[in-house]
Amino acid sequence: MENRDENIVALRPEIPNAKVNDNMSADEHFQNQTLRPIAKLQHDLLVAVFHNYIKKHKNVFYGLTLIKRTDYIENAVNRDQKFRNSLKGIIMGMFTIQEYQLYISNSSALNKRMMNIVRERLLSSIQLFDRPAAEM
Repeated sequence: MENRDENIVALRPEIPNAKVNDNMSADEHFQNQTLRPIAKLQHDLLVAVFHNYIKKHKNVFYGLTLIKRTDYIENAVNRDQKFRNSLKGIIMGMFTIQEYQLYISNSSALNKRMMNIVRERLLSSIQLFDRPAAEM
């Protein structure tokens, strides 16, 4: 398993502004060292998954104003349990065994941090969710 863990960590992009220091809580350390790099690595997949979510929900998203689209993303990430579990799986699948052990010791708080990061990534990419030309 060490080889898998080393390969997974090697894939992760560096995030210069996600600092890690001794003054941080364990959760904040995990967020900056693990969750943020994984979310960045998985960004394109997260966008693709949300495109599919829009499609499965009858493209309602495309008829919404920008403010309502923001609410739609927030509701999808925060309240749709099946979608939320799928997003968690996308992130957790890139954990090392040691990270997973740390995660399960405080999964509730780390899930909140994880979903906040995913939600912010989707919101910051909202322009990517315009209706595809083929569907107009």
